[in-house]
Amino acid sequence: MFTLGLTGSIAMGKSTTARLFADEGVPVYDADAAVHRLYEGDAAPAIEAAFPGTTRDGKVDRGVLGQRIAGDAAALRFLESIVHPLVGAVRDRFLADAQAKGAKVVVLDIPLLFETGGESRVDAVVVASAPAEMQRARLQERGVPPGRLEALIARQMPDAEKRRRADFVVDTSQGIEPARTQVKAILAAVANMPERRS
Repeated sequence: MFTLGLTGSIAMGKSTTARLFADEGVPVYDADAAVHRLYEGDAAPAIEAAFPGTTRDGKVDRGVLGQRIAGDAAALRFLESIVHPLVGAVRDRFLADAQAKGAKVVVLDIPLLFETGGESRVDAVVVASAPAEMQRARLQERGVPPGRLEALIARQMPDAEKRRRADFVVDTSQGIEPARTQVKAILAAVANMPERRS
């Protein structure tokens, strides 16, 4: 089973690209969705124990938690030490399930793939990308204020570096159908590529 890692900076079209892979029948694991589910269930008690007052009705209040760890690198690392193993277990279950169902290719949609060293756990990396001015316009359309916009972009590896390290780049600036064509071309290419996970 060939494992594609999908990543891309904020507002670069990664979620749309993930949907296009799903449209082709490829099982897609969404790391962000996994974290959301964990925050509403399994991770909540441990997070409440570590950061009292950050849950409500058995669910993590992301706003309160975000304020609690803002600017505190040690707190963020502690939170990650709680959440990352749980996320890893969800990912491993997804992979085992896809393998059992005979999937030839799967996609792991992981926003911070490079930042967390996740590229070593996949066979090839796809980066969703668009010009910087389009990224900013998309973020402004979402109502992200300029100051927060800069902070969000600064926290992620630069798009140029992601593109350099990628095996495949999906240019999302031309619309859905050109992106769909690129996704189909990637799936055709990986059908003949060897698995390389370490």
